[in-house]
Amino acid sequence: MVKFADNFYFGSATSATQCEGAHTPADKGKDIWDVWFEQEPDRFHGGIGPDTTSTFYEHYKTDIPLLKATGQNSFRTSISWSRLFPEGRGKVNEKAAAYYRDLFEELRKNGIEPFVNLFHFDMPAALQEIGGWENRQVVDDYANYAKTCFELYGDIVKRWFTFNEPIVHVECGYLTNYHYPCKVDPKAAVQVAYHTALACASAVKTYHELNQGGKIGIVLNLTPAYPRSSNPADVKAAEIAELFANKSFLDPAVKGEYDPRLIELIKEQNLMPEYTQEDLATIRENRVDFLGVNYYQPVRVCARASMPNPEAPFMPEYYFDHYEMPGRKMNPYRGWEIYPKGIYDIAINIRDNYGNIEWMITENGMGVENEDRFRENGQIQDDYRIEFFKDHLTWLAKGIEEGSNCIGYHVWTFIDCWSWLNAYKNRYGLVELDLKTQERRIKKSGLWFKELAENHGF
Repeated sequence: MVKFADNFYFGSATSATQCEGAHTPADKGKDIWDVWFEQEPDRFHGGIGPDTTSTFYEHYKTDIPLLKATGQNSFRTSISWSRLFPEGRGKVNEKAAAYYRDLFEELRKNGIEPFVNLFHFDMPAALQEIGGWENRQVVDDYANYAKTCFELYGDIVKRWFTFNEPIVHVECGYLTNYHYPCKVDPKAAVQVAYHTALACASAVKTYHELNQGGKIGIVLNLTPAYPRSSNPADVKAAEIAELFANKSFLDPAVKGEYDPRLIELIKEQNLMPEYTQEDLATIRENRVDFLGVNYYQPVRVCARASMPNPEAPFMPEYYFDHYEMPGRKMNPYRGWEIYPKGIYDIAINIRDNYGNIEWMITENGMGVENEDRFRENGQIQDDYRIEFFKDHLTWLAKGIEEGSNCIGYHVWTFIDCWSWLNAYKNRYGLVELDLKTQERRIKKSGLWFKELAENHGF
C-alpha cells in the first residue's frame, strides 16, 4: 500500500470568487472579475460570469456534510477581500464578517481544519481603479485587510495563506492579456510581483506579531522546468525558466531574498521595480512558516531556436522556447501535460534547497469536459480522476519516504466550481454540481477519496 501518516491532511481547495455566489450589493463589493464580466462577457466560456457559481455562500451548512461524506479532515477556501471590505478599505461589511465566522466555526464543529487564504486573484474593483498591485498604497490596504482577518478569525483559524499562485496575476494580468486588467506591460509586471511579495511579508509580520498560535504560509503553483536535453544551452534555458516561474516567489517567501541571477536578468532588461531598503528588510525578515504547493503540470523548455524580436515587449520566453516532449501524456480538455513524477521532484527540491520547510499539496486535480457522458446509474464514474490522484500520491509518498516534510494533500476541488475564463467548461469536483437545480451528487472519485482518507492510503 501507499501509506500516509495518521495526522496527514486530506482535503480539497476552492476560492471565494469561484464558489460563493451571492453578488448582490448588500452582500459584496465588486472585484475585478465582476467588472471584467460586465465589460467583456464574451471572453468567458458560455457567457457564464462569477455571479453563476455553486452558491456555497447560501448552502455551506449543507455542503459541509458533503466534505465529511468525502472523507475530508481539512478544507482550503479564501476570504473575498471585496466581500469583507466592499471598497477594499474602510468599513467592514458586518454581514460578510458574520458569514465567514459562521463558516469557519461550522467547519470546526464537523472536525474539519480550515485553511484560509487571503487573496485568490480577486482584487477589489475600487483598489484596481487606483492601480491595484502596481500601487504601493494597495500593499498597505492589503496589510490592513489581513490584520482585520487575523483579529476576526485568528481564534478559530490556525492555518493561513497570504496568496494563491501570485505568479498568475503577474503573468496573466500584466504580460499575456489573459486576466484583468489585460495589460502587456513587463515593467508593470515586475512592479506587481515585487509589491505582491512585499504584501505577503507584511501579512506574515502582522500575523507573527499577533502571536495567535497558528502558522501562515503562501500557496505557489510550482511548475518544475525540465530541459529538452543535457546540452548546456538547454540546461541553462530550464534554469532561467525556473527563475521566473518558480523562484520569483518561492525564494523571497521562504528565504527572504531574491536569487541574484533573477535580479541580473531583470536589470539586463531595464525592468527593475521601484523599491526601498525598508521594504526589502520587511521581505528579508518575515518569511512564511509553511508552504502550499499547487501542482498540475511541468514546464519543458529548450534553448531558443531564433533570436528574440528586440521590438517586442519582454516575456520570460525571451530566454527559452517551450518544448513538447514526444509521447507525453496529456489532459486534452485543459491542454496540460500529466506528469506525476513532478510532484516528487518538487518534494526533493523543497527538502534539499529550501530548508525542508513544512509544506503540503494545496491543489492537484484533473478537469474534464462533458463529464455527464460518464454517468452510470446516476453517478459520474470518473475513474480517470482516481487514476490521476493515485499516480500523483504514489510519487508524493516516495518523496515523503525520502524525508520531504509534506503534511497534506488537497485536491482541486470539492464541488464543481466556476473557473475564471473557462467558467464551467471543465469540471474538477469530487462532487458534481447541477447548474440548473444546484443539486449536488458525489462522484465515484468522492467515494474513493473517503476510503483514501479513512485508510490513510490506498
